[in-house]
Amino acid sequence: MNRKFLVALCLLSTLLCGFSPSAAQSRVLEFDSPKMKVFLPPNGISRHKALVALPGGGYSHLAVYHEGYDWAPFFNSLGLAYAVVQYDMPAGKPSVPMSDVEAAFKIMTDSATVWGFHPDSIGIMGSSAGGHLASTMATHTVGACKPAFQLLFYPVITMDPSFTHRGSHDNLLGKDADAKFEREFSSELNVGPSTPPALLLLSSDDRSVRPTNSLRYYEALQAAGVPASIMIYPTGGHGWGYRERFKYHDNVLSEITTWIKNL
Repeated sequence: MNRKFLVALCLLSTLLCGFSPSAAQSRVLEFDSPKMKVFLPPNGISRHKALVALPGGGYSHLAVYHEGYDWAPFFNSLGLAYAVVQYDMPAGKPSVPMSDVEAAFKIMTDSATVWGFHPDSIGIMGSSAGGHLASTMATHTVGACKPAFQLLFYPVITMDPSFTHRGSHDNLLGKDADAKFEREFSSELNVGPSTPPALLLLSSDDRSVRPTNSLRYYEALQAAGVPASIMIYPTGGHGWGYRERFKYHDNVLSEITTWIKNL
């Protein structure tokens, strides 16, 4: 289906839903290009911002539930329109997932007025390899994708072979990527004054993606004068996402709530 027609159809659906006196839960809109679900807060909840989420999976698959859909009620309760993008896998071509994220931002920007948020208030969220993709979009100019803020969970940040997540590196760039290509997609080396504010959350005992990734990125943000916060929990390992069994789950929700309200 033509994407412009689909956007118009979803906008009409949103307007009609807005007049329903029984609307009491998030409305979900689905798109095919890119594959994306948008969760709109229930009527009566004030909306100001939006968030585009990129689940992790080492650039080989996507953890769409606990790093994607399961977060929707929480972010909707904060008044954020929340979108989860099932980006295509790169297979050595970084432009593939990047173009999906750019297309998602275009839809969100075009729909902002009807969906009730400012087009310049769309943030980006990523977990693990999705965190790498999110930080890449935050540090590179890619069409309509201009994130207002970054929310990163235990992110892969670098493509430096000495401390990257090797699976993400190989799936994104290829096993034999040259050093110039690795530098281009090492987010800690591409931070500038216009990079958006960031909140990083991770565990110190993460054995899959070394905390050095987040620490180097935080230091680069600080050096560039970009507002940044980092929360490192003592245990939890990797990939906890939205899971109540994670020991610090309530702390995570509290931290995010406070940070977003103070943006």
